[in-house]
Amino acid sequence: MTANPIPANSTPSLISPDVPCDRIIPSFPLKLGIMASGNGSNFEAVAEAIASKRLQAQIQAVIYNNPSAFVAARAERWGVPSVLINHRDYKQREDLDAKIVETFRQFGVEWVIMAGWMRIVTPLLIDAFPNRVINIHPSLLPSFRGAKAVEQALASGVKITGCTVHLVVPEVDSGPVLMQAAVPILPNDTPDTLHDRIQVQEHIILPRAIALAATQQQI
Repeated sequence: MTANPIPANSTPSLISPDVPCDRIIPSFPLKLGIMASGNGSNFEAVAEAIASKRLQAQIQAVIYNNPSAFVAARAERWGVPSVLINHRDYKQREDLDAKIVETFRQFGVEWVIMAGWMRIVTPLLIDAFPNRVINIHPSLLPSFRGAKAVEQALASGVKITGCTVHLVVPEVDSGPVLMQAAVPILPNDTPDTLHDRIQVQEHIILPRAIALAATQQQI
């Protein structure tokens, strides 16, 4: 008997821990700072979770590093301040991170969310917000760390990949895992089609993981 193929337009997944963020309620609203380099769809997922009262938080500011990044337009539509801090203007990563820390402190940020931030951060940023810097990565860590995780998964021949939300530590993509979602790789997947399906799950688990991280600190 031949198994039926998974329809190309389906988005089956397994999320763990599978707890909706409206059931993980911090004792006070979280003050978030978002870092993004591109389209900003994960920023928008967080903003929508807040607007629908699934996440008890407020986005204080968005920092983006590419002048053409669409996240700035999304932030404007949501009424969230956005600040361009172009990494090309800084000779050292520490100088860039020092400016990011200074800017977020001006906006009263307490939690930093790297939502598609395509730069490696330094201990200067991590130590400024201890255990409060969160990243989302398009693989099931510890597999396929670093850049081009989707392409790495396709090249490896694995049948399942996904996305991970984790706390940030100095070693890239190595911090404690908060939440993961598994996504099957289909026979005809390309980097674009697989990335699109992974991103559907990113939008689900990022707000949940933010709430989970906050409640774990309050225990």
